Amino acid sequence: MSPQGTGESWEDDAHRVALVTGAAGGLGGCIAGRLYDRGYRVALTDLDAEAAAAAAAELDPSRRNAVGLALDVRDKEAFVRVRDQLTGRWGAVHVLVNNAGQSKVEPLMRISPESFDAVVTTNLNGTFFGCQVFGAYFAERGYGRIVNIASLAGQNGGTATGAHYAAAKGGVATLTKVFARELGPHGVTVNAISPGPQDLPVVRETVAPDRLAQIEASIPVGRLGRPRFIADMAVLLAAEHADAVTGACWDANGGLYMR
Repeated sequence: MSPQGTGESWEDDAHRVALVTGAAGGLGGCIAGRLYDRGYRVALTDLDAEAAAAAAAELDPSRRNAVGLALDVRDKEAFVRVRDQLTGRWGAVHVLVNNAGQSKVEPLMRISPESFDAVVTTNLNGTFFGCQVFGAYFAERGYGRIVNIASLAGQNGGTATGAHYAAAKGGVATLTKVFARELGPHGVTVNAISPGPQDLPVVRETVAPDRLAQIEASIPVGRLGRPRFIADMAVLLAAEHADAVTGACWDANGGLYMR
């Protein structure tokens, strides 16, 4: 069932609503901004409610087409609350981007049970809960787009991140396939994007310059990835006419991993 079947028109951009998790800044903020630029009404959610609200206000000072909301992706019921808030505000949700994540660089043999659980719960459980709650909602409506942000670390085992992060992101890629198979017959596509190292402020702030230079030198194209391009990939996968793509994982790693 297409959006037109519910009385909505894709010619009217105001009818498209997207939710992006972990969107107070970084890659999530970039994705939310690109969706907004393309005419979506956008909900920027984050564990930091104030930062999410500030990011939304920067996008749209009128607050008509962008809103910042609190969302702890580790809590399934939090997704339910946000879904209800958005349907009450804008009538429907069409796109979910599961971007929220947590990364730690820790020696493999020194990762504590608590640290492993914290990273996996945010990255993997958060994606699972989002896909569950919004997958069921989209399936009931007969239409939806889910885009999960995976990682190169989940494909090659990680070289600059912790094992917990790499394991969780590998799980995100697998969950993408599982939900794609389940939801495909109901007009819902589920895809993943797997970025390599990105040129983000947090990267330049936390990685020592000499180490960053080594990372860039190891990338075949010779530079960190552009977050805006990852955002463009998300916009394309969220498109109404992207119905032939589901269960896919699109790579953007500068040639670090080829298959």
